[in-house]
Amino acid sequence: MAKKKTVEKVLNIDNILFNCRDILRAARNSGSFFEKRDMMLTLVFLRFIGEKYEDGIEKLKQTLVEQGLDPEDENIWAAFFEDATFTDGTYNLLPEARWLTIINTPAPGLNVALDTALHSIATGSKDLKGCFIEGTFTTRNLAPNDIKRLVDEVNKISHKAFGEEKDLIGRVYEYFLKEFAVNATKEEGEFYTPHDVVQLIATMIEPYDGTLYDPCCGSGGMFIQSAELVKSKQGDINKINIYGQEKDAATYRLAKMNLALRGLSHNLGEINDSSFTHDLHKGLYFNYIMANPPFNLKGWYNDNLKNDPRWADYQTPSESNANYAWILHMLSHLKKADGVAGFLLANGALNDGDTLEIRKKLIQNDKVEAIIVLPRELFITTDISVTLWILNQNKKGGKYHSRNLRNRENEILFMDLRQWRENPVKGESKKKVRLVTEQIERAADIYHIWQSEGTDGTNYEVPELYHSVGIAEIESKGWTLTPSKYIEFIDHDLDIDYEKEMARIQIEMQEVIKQEKKSQQMLEDAFRGIGYGID
Repeated sequence: MAKKKTVEKVLNIDNILFNCRDILRAARNSGSFFEKRDMMLTLVFLRFIGEKYEDGIEKLKQTLVEQGLDPEDENIWAAFFEDATFTDGTYNLLPEARWLTIINTPAPGLNVALDTALHSIATGSKDLKGCFIEGTFTTRNLAPNDIKRLVDEVNKISHKAFGEEKDLIGRVYEYFLKEFAVNATKEEGEFYTPHDVVQLIATMIEPYDGTLYDPCCGSGGMFIQSAELVKSKQGDINKINIYGQEKDAATYRLAKMNLALRGLSHNLGEINDSSFTHDLHKGLYFNYIMANPPFNLKGWYNDNLKNDPRWADYQTPSESNANYAWILHMLSHLKKADGVAGFLLANGALNDGDTLEIRKKLIQNDKVEAIIVLPRELFITTDISVTLWILNQNKKGGKYHSRNLRNRENEILFMDLRQWRENPVKGESKKKVRLVTEQIERAADIYHIWQSEGTDGTNYEVPELYHSVGIAEIESKGWTLTPSKYIEFIDHDLDIDYEKEMARIQIEMQEVIKQEKKSQQMLEDAFRGIGYGID
C-alpha cells in the first residue's frame, strides 16, 4: 500500500497568529479582546527585541574576528559583551530579558519569567519604559500548558523568516483588529494602513528630511514604512524627526514599541490622548504630515472645541463626523511656507453638504493640491472606498528636493485609480487588492509631472485617469471635490456601429424565432401522436 504524502504546512504569519488566537480563545483567564491583543503584542515585542539583541551579538563577534580578536577570550568578552553597546538601535539586554532565556524556561515558570523580562527592560531603558504594562502575564496567569504553547508559536515569528523590511508588529496588530473585530469595541474606523498605501503617500509627498507628523499614529506603521522608503531613496533616516499622537493607550504603547525596535527617534508625547481635546504638539509646525485618521469618526467633539483656534479661520466642523476636524487640525500644524500633507479620508468628505463652507474656503485659500480616489478593497479590515488628499502650503513653485516646480495656484489635480484592481492579494479571508510598485510610481509621476516646470496645467489630462482643473470650474460645480465630476469618462458604447449591430441582432432574433417555431411544431406532433395511440 502506497504511503500517503506528508503535506508540509507553509510557515505563514497568518497561520501562526491563527494558532495564537485559538490558544487565547480557549485559555482560561485570557481576558478581554484588548487584554488578549496586549498579551500577544507584548510577546511579539519580547521576541523581536530578543532576536535583534542576538543578531547584534553575532555581528559584534564577526566584527571582532575581522579585527583579529577572539570573542571567546575571557577578557575580550568582559570588555565588549557584558555591557554591550550597539550603534543601530539594538538594545542591550540583561540575561533575564533575553528571548533565549524565555524560550528555555519550563512552562510552570513562564508567566513569572515574562514579567521579569519586562521589568528588566523597563528599568534598563528610558526609551522602552511605557511600551508595555508590567505584570501583564502574572496578572492573567495563563495555565502552564497554554502560555507554553503561546510562547512556542510566537517563537516562529522571526525577521529571519519574514524579512527585516516588514512591519511585523503592525501586521500582528492588523490581524488582531481583523480577527477579533466581532468582540472589540474599537473606535469607528480604526484601520491599519497597508504598506502599499503608505508607500503611495510617501512617494508622492517625499518626506525625505525635516519633521514628519501623524496626529493619529496608531501602531506607528506610517512612520516605519516611510522610514523604509527614505532609506531606499536617501539612505539616512536620521534626517527625519518623527512626531505623533495616539488616543488609545494600548495602541500608544504599541507605537512606542514599534519605533523603539526600529531605532527611530520619536516624540509621541508623554501620554496617550486625543489630538482634538488635548493636542500634545500644540504650537509646533511640521514639514510633512502623513495620516490615516479614523473614517467618519463620531463622538470627537465637546463644547470646549467650539471656538478652537484650529478652525477659527473657517468654521466649527460638524459634530457628527470628524473628517473636516482632522483636515483643519492637520492644516494648523503644517509649516506656513512649504508644509505638505498627504492623508486618507472616506469618499463622503469630497461632497459632504454639512461641510460645504469649510471645503469651499479650503479651495479658495488654495490649500488643496490633489485629490486621488483609490481602488476599493485595499484594506483587510474594510472594503470602504477612500481618497488620498494632498494639501500644500506652497503652490507658487520653486525648488522641491531635486525638482523645479511651476506655479500651480488655483489648480487642483484630480486622479481616479478605482480601476487599478488587477493585483489581487492571495491567501486572505476576504477579497483584497494591492497597488504594486509600478502603479505607485506611475501615480506619483502623474502628480510630479503636473507639478513640474514646463507642464501646461490647463491641458493636463488623460480621460478616465486624471485631469487638472481650475478653481473657476470647481466653483461652477458647487465646490465638490469628487474626481468623476471633472475627469472625462469615455462612453465606450459610442464606438458601436449601431446599424450593423441592430442588423446582427435582428438576424439572431429571426433565427431564435425560427427555432422556437420548429420546437413548437415538434411538440404538437408528439402530442398528436400520443392522442392517436390512446384512441
